[in-house]
Amino acid sequence: MRKGKNKAEEDLDSLKTYYKKLRLSMRTVGLGKTSKQWRQEIKEEKIRVDQWEKKFQDARSREMI
Repeated sequence: MRKGKNKAEEDLDSLKTYYKKLRLSMRTVGLGKTSKQWRQEIKEEKIRVDQWEKKFQDARSREMI
């Protein structure tokens, strides 16, 4: 029984290690961005949208003159 328990514990430790490495590699690739990183990316995109909207409004107002 003891031998089987040790094997199960080793397997569990191995799975935990594998999971940690997988999570790290996902972050490195960019698939597993943190919520903070996603919020920052969304903020940057909103800024870009606002800039394009302003350019569009400026061009539109110039056409009316």
